Amino acid sequence: MVRPLCALFVLASSIGLLAGQQPTFRSSVRTVPVYATALDSSGRLVSDLTQEDFEILDNAKPVPITSFSNDPQPFTAIVMLDTSASMTEHLKLLNQASEQFLMRLLPVDRAQVGAFNDKLQLSGTFTNNRDDLIAALDELQFGNSTRLWDGLAFSIDAFKGVDGRRVVLLFTDGEDFGSRTRYGDVQTRARDEEVMIYGIGLEVNFFNGQRQVRSKPDRSLRRIAEETGGGSFELQKTDELAPTFSRVAQELRSQYLLAFAPEALDGKVHKLEVRTKRPGVTVRARKSYSAVAETPATGPERN
Repeated sequence: MVRPLCALFVLASSIGLLAGQQPTFRSSVRTVPVYATALDSSGRLVSDLTQEDFEILDNAKPVPITSFSNDPQPFTAIVMLDTSASMTEHLKLLNQASEQFLMRLLPVDRAQVGAFNDKLQLSGTFTNNRDDLIAALDELQFGNSTRLWDGLAFSIDAFKGVDGRRVVLLFTDGEDFGSRTRYGDVQTRARDEEVMIYGIGLEVNFFNGQRQVRSKPDRSLRRIAEETGGGSFELQKTDELAPTFSRVAQELRSQYLLAFAPEALDGKVHKLEVRTKRPGVTVRARKSYSAVAETPATGPERN
């Protein structure tokens, strides 16, 4: 396990990466990991920042950065796709776009693919076999409703026992419909269980049984992505899908890993702010963490 000592963190991270394992951080051991994406004014990724360029504020109070890395970090990901009725005409393009993300996985990364509609589905086990993952896309079923928050909660469930950086890349073309999970509950789980959410929303035209309508992706997906330090993309054309899935892979490979030791584990939610001192550069990172003695256990599976 990682202790809040810089030298020990560097040694453990190096050993883990050489072994194809992910570095483990938990606020329960008084080390909070923060993955940060740096962007210039044109939205291009900035990859040459140093530790001295960053500042972390915990409840508006600056805290020392105990560890820093700008090397690519491994991750475990779930690509969760909306395959509801409104996406019927676009499923082939969606699968092709998802392949662009999966093809960019490295041997140290692992992933699953899944789908949500009136049902919830995952491919089974995390793997780094890109061919198996791409083949699994063709096994995903389609349905009617858009159980968006159930699908996200189902994805978080699957990370039980998985250490390191955990990411859900979720695609939808509509608002939540039919979920038993509330948005606020899944947002809390993503924060407390340290899961980064990337959201891709697409507007599409479809026949709803009475007339042609245009879908509206759920705006709350942007909020949960921003809260957890991921990214949010709102698209209007299907030909933007593949470049956007590729962009997410590029961002995950370009993030900085910062860590700090909280002064107290008071059981409360703390606000986080990550800043950079370089002019014209903004940072995207998670906005809060739970300062608890132990990371909450992952909840039960949802059918």
